Amino acid sequence: MTLPLRRTCRALLALSLGVLAACSDSGADKTAGQAPAAANTLEAAKAAGKIRIGYANEAPFAFMDSKEAKVTGESVEIARVVLKRMGINEVQGVLTEFGSLIPGLQAKRFDIIAAGMYVTPERCGQVAFSDPTYGVGQAFLVKQGNPKHLHSYEDVVKNPDVKLGVVVGAIEAEYASKVKIPAAQMVVFPDAVSALSGVQAGRADAYAATALTVNDLMGKTDGGSGLEKAEPFSDPQIDGKGVRGYGAYAFRPDDKAFADAFNAELAKFIGTDEHKKLVAPFGFTPQELPNGVTAAKLCAGQ
Repeated sequence: MTLPLRRTCRALLALSLGVLAACSDSGADKTAGQAPAAANTLEAAKAAGKIRIGYANEAPFAFMDSKEAKVTGESVEIARVVLKRMGINEVQGVLTEFGSLIPGLQAKRFDIIAAGMYVTPERCGQVAFSDPTYGVGQAFLVKQGNPKHLHSYEDVVKNPDVKLGVVVGAIEAEYASKVKIPAAQMVVFPDAVSALSGVQAGRADAYAATALTVNDLMGKTDGGSGLEKAEPFSDPQIDGKGVRGYGAYAFRPDDKAFADAFNAELAKFIGTDEHKKLVAPFGFTPQELPNGVTAAKLCAGQ
C-alpha cells in the first residue's frame, strides 16, 4: 500500500470513529433524559407480567411449600394479591439468607423483599418500606421443661452461661444487643430451622424469634422434638418500652414509584375479610393487625 493511500485510510477510520462516538454520546444524552429507574421497575414488571421477590425461608412469613413446589406464606400471598391488582400476575421467589436480603435487593437480584421484615429506623436508611401488614411480639424456643428458666431477654443477661440463638440479620440480635446481652452469649444461625436444630443439639439454650415463627416451628414438630415455647414470656424492654415488631415489604429507595403504587393497593387490602381469610392458615389473627401503624412512624422511631 502506498503512503498516500495509507494516510487516506487512516483519515477515513478516524472520521468513522468520530461519527460512532458522536452517536454514542447522543444515545447517552437520551438515556439521561429517560424516566428514572423507579418508574422503569414498575413498568418493566407490568410489561413482563412477573416480578422477583426475595425471601428467607422463614415460616409463616415466606417459605417453600415442598408439597406444592411453590413459595408461600403470609408475606408472599398478600404480595400475590396486591401485585395482581397492579397488573403483575406472576411472583418468582428468590431464596437467600435473611442477612443477605437487603444486599440482594440493592444488587437487583430481586425487586421486593417479601419476608416479614421488621421496619426499623436503621433499615429505613437502606430501603423503602411499605406500611406494615402485621404486628407481633417475641418468644423463645427452649428445651422441654425450660431447664434454665428463660422467660425474657433479661433472663439471658442475668445468666452468663446462657447462649441465645438468633438468625443472621434478624431484629432479635439487635434486641439482644440493646438489652446488653454480650456478643459472646449469642449464637448466630443462618435460618430458623438451623436455630431449632441448634437448640436441640445444645449449641444454644434458646432461640429468639417472633411468637409467630416459634408457633409455626412447634406446629411442624411431631411432639418428639424435645422443645417447647417458653411460657410465660415478656417482650424485651428497649428504652423503657416493650417492643412489638411490625413487618412490611421493602423496595429499593429509587423505586419510590413502585413502592407508592404497591402501598396504595396494600392499604385497600389489609384488615379486610379477604385479607383475614388469606392469612389465617399461617397463624395470623386480628390480634396481629397493624392497627394504623405506618412505616413513617416506625422509621421515625415512634
